[in-house]
Amino acid sequence: MTTALQNIPVNRIDGVPSSLGDYAGKVLLVVNVASKCGLTPQYAGLEKLYEDKRAQGLEVLGFPANDFGAQEPGTDAEIKDFCALTYDVKFPLFSKISVLGAGRHALYDALTAAQPAALGDGPFREKLKGYGISRDDPTDVLWNFEKFLVGRDGKVIARFAPDITADDPRLLTAIEAALAA
Repeated sequence: MTTALQNIPVNRIDGVPSSLGDYAGKVLLVVNVASKCGLTPQYAGLEKLYEDKRAQGLEVLGFPANDFGAQEPGTDAEIKDFCALTYDVKFPLFSKISVLGAGRHALYDALTAAQPAALGDGPFREKLKGYGISRDDPTDVLWNFEKFLVGRDGKVIARFAPDITADDPRLLTAIEAALAA
């Protein structure tokens, strides 16, 4: 089954045109990533999750974005090298996009429309406020490493706050349920 979400064009990090439709029938964890963020070490957990669950049908898809504190300033080639050399990332990475504001990519328009609230975002939202950072629109992506879980049917199942890590029981339980569906 193809959904509108699966038809949105994206580019792989090597510039090759793609879409989420390339992963039809898989469970997807779509994550906006950044190389110079306090949450960047999550790459390690995401790669472990990918290695552990890939055979069951999970794909972790990383979308670099420079929307938060200019924490992803590199080119696609630099990002690819950083991820490979620093975290041995093997899950698919895509060309840098915007996940926020007027230039927000159509993929993130669709993801946030389908799942306007993130599970567990209260504590991280408050932490950002402590730094003078707030989002006017509560449906906006809050920060780097926010996660969207997409089912095998291409529908968005859940959304998780940036500080919910790959080994968080809330995320793992949702992934297991999606893989079993």
